[in-house]
Amino acid sequence: MDLYEYQARDVFAAHGVPVLAGEVADNPEGVQAVAERLGGPVVVKAQVKTGG
Repeated sequence: MDLYEYQARDVFAAHGVPVLAGEVADNPEGVQAVAERLGGPVVVKAQVKTGG
């Protein structure tokens, strides 16, 4: 299975595995909106598929 980390998080959550809240944003304005929705300190993390 070839997933981004956020996709794997969604699969885990759908099956009852505890995960941290998070959303995907693709520009600075989106990041700010997500941070405001989540509240508190947030972490911005770039995700790319690597490996083989």
